[in-house]
Amino acid sequence: MLLTKAPDTLPQPTTAAAQILNLLLPHHRTTDQGCAPAEAFPHQLRRITDFVREGAPIVFTLPGFPCKSPNPAKTLGHLPDMGERLSLGFLDALCAQIERIHPPGAHVVICSDGHVFGDLIRVPDEHIDAYADELRALIREAGLSHLSVFDLRDVLGDLPHDTKRAHVHDRHAPTLDALRAEVRTDAPTLALYRGITRFLVEDTADFPGTRSALQRECRRRAYGVIQRSRAWGALIADHHPRAVRLSIHPQPVGAPKFGIRLLDAPDAWTTPWHSAALREPDRTWSLMPRARAQRLGRLVHRDGRPSHFERSDPDGQPFPATVRR
Repeated sequence: MLLTKAPDTLPQPTTAAAQILNLLLPHHRTTDQGCAPAEAFPHQLRRITDFVREGAPIVFTLPGFPCKSPNPAKTLGHLPDMGERLSLGFLDALCAQIERIHPPGAHVVICSDGHVFGDLIRVPDEHIDAYADELRALIREAGLSHLSVFDLRDVLGDLPHDTKRAHVHDRHAPTLDALRAEVRTDAPTLALYRGITRFLVEDTADFPGTRSALQRECRRRAYGVIQRSRAWGALIADHHPRAVRLSIHPQPVGAPKFGIRLLDAPDAWTTPWHSAALREPDRTWSLMPRARAQRLGRLVHRDGRPSHFERSDPDGQPFPATVRR
């Protein structure tokens, strides 16, 4: 039997997997210091290698894009804006880069999780539906063919939202006692708990009690958010068992989930749905609370809705309060 050597233009699966992971590494969302090589991410390398060996499109799942923060000091409203638009474009472009290494391509399934814990983050379900529907519209209108949106409606149809939440929680969530024990003993889980508690405190704009009472309530709700988030992750794994799991939360090097930064922000926890986008004079973008962005620049509308801010020009000339496009 004559054995022929594979063409040099077809990289070995492990080599191609490392090249693909190297495209993600500059965007790793983590609180670890320094840069780690692809070899430090064995979970991701194994899963990418499986897709490469099969000549199949690489599937990434990304829980996130739930809904906008209800705090008007942080966001421009309850619908996606330039922050989401840029983030979706980034994810689609990243898949296009992967396709140059791995011709079958790549696809990101955005697992919009707002309904999973909408009652805990105090966002109306109709706002969550409108947000996810607009995400789909943005993907369709921009021709972002490497992206799709998956949410509880794809799993449980038109059941009442509370029924869906109870179904997911009862089937997949860890017990509260187990989670409390993990927070006490596992540093990444403790950091996640603290980060979610901080977001819940910041997102509450009209709490009638004291600051300490608010913090106590948010600590309680943070456990529920993590329980539901874990449950959603388990459900996603059931529906996409071979996918490479991405995360919008910081993840340590070598973790089963790969934290990915969508846009530049002052800390590793900031996301488009907790902030507003600001365009700098050099045309770069960053995320920050709406109140801060408003002090730095002018508001720009797109399609009749607030979209983002543009920083004042370098010579200090004032801009009008609102610019429409």
